[in-house]
Amino acid sequence: MSQPYQRPEDEVVRLRAELDDANYRYYVLDEPQMADVDYDRRLRRLQTLEAEYPELQSAASPTQRVGAPPSSGFTERAHAVPMLSLDNALDEQELAVFVERVAERLECSAESLEFCCEPKLDGAAVSLVYEGGTLSAGVTRGDGRSGEDITSNLRTLRSIPLSLVGDESGRSHPDVLEVRGEVTMSHSGFEQLNERAREQGGKVFANPRNAAAGSLRQLDPRITSTRPLEFTAYQVARIEPVVGDATHHELMLRLRDLGFRVSSQLELVQGVSGVIDYCRRMGERRNTLGYDIDGAVIKVNELRLQRELGFVARAPRWAVAFKFPAQEQMTRLNDVEFQVGRTGAITPVARLEPVSVAGVTVSNATLHNADEIARLDVMIGDTVAVRRAGDVIPQVVRVQREQRPADAQAIVFPECCPVCDSDIERLEGEVVARCSGGLYCPAQRKEALKHFASRRALDIDGLGEKLIEQLVDNDWVKTPADLFDLSAEHLATLPRMGEKSSENLVAALAQARHTSLPRFIYALGIREVGEATAANLSAHFGTLAALMSADTQALEAVDDVGPVVAAHVSTFFRQPHNRDTIQALIDVGLSWEESEVRRGPTPLDGQTWVLTGAMQSMTRDEGKARLQALGAKVAGSVSKKTHCLVAGDAAGSKLTKAEQLGVAVIDEQGFLEQLVEWEGELVRPEQQNEASGGRKDG
Repeated sequence: MSQPYQRPEDEVVRLRAELDDANYRYYVLDEPQMADVDYDRRLRRLQTLEAEYPELQSAASPTQRVGAPPSSGFTERAHAVPMLSLDNALDEQELAVFVERVAERLECSAESLEFCCEPKLDGAAVSLVYEGGTLSAGVTRGDGRSGEDITSNLRTLRSIPLSLVGDESGRSHPDVLEVRGEVTMSHSGFEQLNERAREQGGKVFANPRNAAAGSLRQLDPRITSTRPLEFTAYQVARIEPVVGDATHHELMLRLRDLGFRVSSQLELVQGVSGVIDYCRRMGERRNTLGYDIDGAVIKVNELRLQRELGFVARAPRWAVAFKFPAQEQMTRLNDVEFQVGRTGAITPVARLEPVSVAGVTVSNATLHNADEIARLDVMIGDTVAVRRAGDVIPQVVRVQREQRPADAQAIVFPECCPVCDSDIERLEGEVVARCSGGLYCPAQRKEALKHFASRRALDIDGLGEKLIEQLVDNDWVKTPADLFDLSAEHLATLPRMGEKSSENLVAALAQARHTSLPRFIYALGIREVGEATAANLSAHFGTLAALMSADTQALEAVDDVGPVVAAHVSTFFRQPHNRDTIQALIDVGLSWEESEVRRGPTPLDGQTWVLTGAMQSMTRDEGKARLQALGAKVAGSVSKKTHCLVAGDAAGSKLTKAEQLGVAVIDEQGFLEQLVEWEGELVRPEQQNEASGGRKDG
């Protein structure tokens, strides 16, 4: 409950400070401390006070991030310092030439030069001006001399401070500060934005860069506020009072202290070898960052040397952009085939003239669904742009209609399943068309069995895709339960299945009969129930019977389960054929340990753990499942958010990073002792069940 205040202005000052601090910790330090519900409560209280006392309103208030009236257009604003472009280096030889040229101008050795390097973000460049510590203007790059004033839209980005915070040294903020940076959209945010657009029949963006730029140019800031945009600072263009002989790297750290996000990949290197090594490493990391970069930026670190080097034409002599291969290329669409997924979803797949995109040869790309085909207005024979970024499946993003050949053919979406000839259904409100054949459809059957046997599900060693296809094609396996009736003698008659391979598979099937409840739930292939959601369902309900009898209201009480997922789970367990499949699996001997769940907080609620190295007493998957049952989230990498790292034998880079970040580290023996203690808190010994197997009443 809020502390009572005699004076509204005191409460307004406190609320603004708390909200600004929460934004800074979440978006800049990546160390959130305030729960979303508490943030929303404070924001609503501040909005109420500012409405009651208009004289307390301020442009720097967190409430001003949204709600500005729509604009009739953007005005032009000149840049006090031009936003220049960078010269490009297209290969390592050109990088070396850049460094050598800088050394020659400064009359020093190339290897003595220090450079500050960072990824070249692929987004929309903007300039932010702060006067008296408050954001006064935000402008696009434009032609470099002037751009569009989009201040109202930029105010909606929580990664942009509306007012500067004091840095750790206690220095006051600059009187005038102009910060340059890039507004970007992450891969996950981009996919979610486009998925919502497809569902609502709205505009689908071609790539995250276009999505970011388009979002910033919305005339209504309320629309911009709904877009997953992030700002990352990369340069101080102006600062008053003027900084003396500082370095670019020091200025970036100063910006972070003042409330800005700077690149986590910022790094100091020496000479030609350091620059080339950095660019190589960034190229290797490119597809793992979660956002688009199209190269690396190399800057002479010392500002004194930057001033000495100066500028030429429209580019500085002290910086260069190393360009990576393009992630978008043009090619010809030769044909379209329709694939049937595990849930019956019909996906049109473009067969392309092979083309190299970001160093990978692409010959297939998704067209998503019938609505996307209509939106693109794409035809067989068209020249199309294909994009591949990170882990995103290659996709067709636009069509060169002016190059359309006279013999181009329309893409006709099938009315019947291309595999089993069952009717294709498209439910109201859904963009995806699905085959109605269920397990009758061999394509769905194959995909369901592949999922059932996968490593994160039943983990049936030796049951690969090719073998599953043979088993279904021969009509030996129609449901997952049929797998456990296979004999080594029968299997040995299949091509490339010798006696030893057959015996090994039967042994693997026998071993898979005893699993865990989270794995079993995940293996069932319920729509939108991934590994984490399956673990949450298991931890919440404890038994399969309790889960199967839960209604949607009970399901929505589970962490990470919303109305859509709850509906999918409830629908799945209501279907007689699914209940029959589960009973058949229990009848062939599938079993798992179950426990009555004690409601209430769990010992590791809100904590994030990481497991690394080899453990002797259990597998990492088993350790992960036990941690999740205790309420912890288990991540794959170490960050500032990590509560503890469990280090097994031969722990490598994750242990090193944990030590660098000051993250707590525990060895296997200590981990086991803690598990025993925590699990004793979670479930009393008398509540623990023996291995009950799949219950016959489930």
